[in-house]
Amino acid sequence: MYHTWMRYFTPGPAHLRLGLACLGVGLQHGELPPVGPRTLDHHVAVVVSAGSGWYRTPDGRRQTVTAPALIWLTPGTPHHYGPDPGWDECFVDFTGPATTTYTELGYIEPGRPVVPLSDAAAARAVVARIARAARRGNPLLEVETGAAVHELLVTLRRARADLAPDGDEVLQALARDAFKAMSVADHAARHGMTSAALRTAVRRAAGCSPKDYLLGIRLGRAKELLAATDLPVAVVARRVGYDDPAYFSRLFTRRAGIPPVRFREQQGRTVPGGWSNRVPDPDDPPMIEPPHAT
Repeated sequence: MYHTWMRYFTPGPAHLRLGLACLGVGLQHGELPPVGPRTLDHHVAVVVSAGSGWYRTPDGRRQTVTAPALIWLTPGTPHHYGPDPGWDECFVDFTGPATTTYTELGYIEPGRPVVPLSDAAAARAVVARIARAARRGNPLLEVETGAAVHELLVTLRRARADLAPDGDEVLQALARDAFKAMSVADHAARHGMTSAALRTAVRRAAGCSPKDYLLGIRLGRAKELLAATDLPVAVVARRVGYDDPAYFSRLFTRRAGIPPVRFREQQGRTVPGGWSNRVPDPDDPPMIEPPHAT
């Protein structure tokens, strides 16, 4: 005997332009029947929170699935899996142009259909919100569920068992050394790794190359310095690891879309009240007073 609840819907073209669109959601548990073999034209994230079962790859190999785990069903790839008694799953069907980017960043892994999770609770909570939003008559259904699919992909990425703790430790070390004049090979040697091993670890943990990860940290800090201080651009460049301010400016412009000076001008116009180096108290956040009438 098994229990199941599911709902499907068809978003319009405008909703697809949001990047991701939810096509359906469901929750099931008990002695469920096998799924497939079948091939779909869209993505499905199946979150297994209890029990165990099996997944058969397209080449016929049988792989054990033990909760907590994620099963990726990707478009055009045949899949076939079956749960043992006690299986508890929730799933979300989705599509949209942003799936390509999420795949490039490693958030969706077509070549890795079964992914161990450290915990399924956070992902299950997002799916439960999608299920609540999927009630009939909800005027925000397509937008609300589509936004939640973005959140689900981030939550699943964070819950991957292979990121705890090794991947995070590598990223933390890279972040600490991000502003030093070190090559990728230098960073790898510091961790006793080859450059290839470092690239693999960072791509799994952050969805990008070590070079892009370091660049993101450097330019993020540069934006903070440009927005919050009056330091010359050349000084900002040196602070974040670039001795050549012209090269820094070209790099910043290419990634941010505007030159550093223009970015500083923009921030100066849009943030009222000046700046403070004090870390705000979360229980007593600073407030911007409305202008007094004259």
